[in-house]
Amino acid sequence: MKRKLVIDADPGIGDALAIALAVLDPDIELIGVTSVPGAVSGEMGLLNAQAIISLLDPPRWPRLGVTDGRAICPPANSGSVDPVFLNGETGLGELSVPHVELHNRMESARLLVDVVRDAPGEITLLTLGPLTNVVLACERSPELLGNLKEIVCCGGAMAVNGNVTAAAEYNMFAHPAAAQTVLTSLATKTLVPLDVTRRAMLSFDQFNRIKVDETTRLGRLIQQTIPFALRSHRQYLGEEGLTLHEVAALVSIVRPHLFERRRYPIEVEVNSELTRGLTILDRRKKSPRSANIDVLVDIDPQGVIDYLAEQLRRQC
Repeated sequence: MKRKLVIDADPGIGDALAIALAVLDPDIELIGVTSVPGAVSGEMGLLNAQAIISLLDPPRWPRLGVTDGRAICPPANSGSVDPVFLNGETGLGELSVPHVELHNRMESARLLVDVVRDAPGEITLLTLGPLTNVVLACERSPELLGNLKEIVCCGGAMAVNGNVTAAAEYNMFAHPAAAQTVLTSLATKTLVPLDVTRRAMLSFDQFNRIKVDETTRLGRLIQQTIPFALRSHRQYLGEEGLTLHEVAALVSIVRPHLFERRRYPIEVEVNSELTRGLTILDRRKKSPRSANIDVLVDIDPQGVIDYLAEQLRRQC
């Protein structure tokens, strides 16, 4: 049976790749894609999602939702790189993104509520951006998280430095109050932190060996996004590859055997200016808090690359 999936994202090249793979994976039924302000504005996120789905043109299109709001830039003194430099002006590298209005525009929070009500206990929600939409949806429907099969959140940094400040990963930093609310809720939850996603890196050589056919729909998307990201990550981050944070989070759902997980109590720092968005795991053997979330602590990076290559070769 196919896994029913909804993706909440701020696409971004990494998010776009995860969305494309979810559209194409025969084991996934992508029910919806909701945009959230983050690496791009909410409006741009919707346009990017439309561009990805339109280019791939699957037999069944996912429903699309939008949340208004500007892109969230890193603090000026953080030393981190603006997402525009890594992803391009639109967020999708060199891919042309047409400005096409939806006839029936739907808010992301409302869409999340509707799809979960229609299939209680069946939907896996994968969040690739800040957790704003999840909190907004919970305000509309307090039972929403309890009616999900699972929520898988890409974000957080446990035993490694953050990627927006020394303490915090971008998605947690962008809306720490939402992260605190969602990650400490009673839902069935999994966190996919930088500690594991940083190990899944697609190198220039690995990408070249996949030999993507540029004449296919998927090939066009890949060739106009991944090479751009590989170049920008080398130029601005000094990295000889593209870290597949969002793809790793998707793979954790469809190939769970590639990951090791442990259950911990977790909190997110909301108020401190210095450590805003810090994700704190209580690893003590006798913690006063109950474990409230599964955290991925190990990954088979080659398995993630193999999954990506398998999907691309099958379609290109």
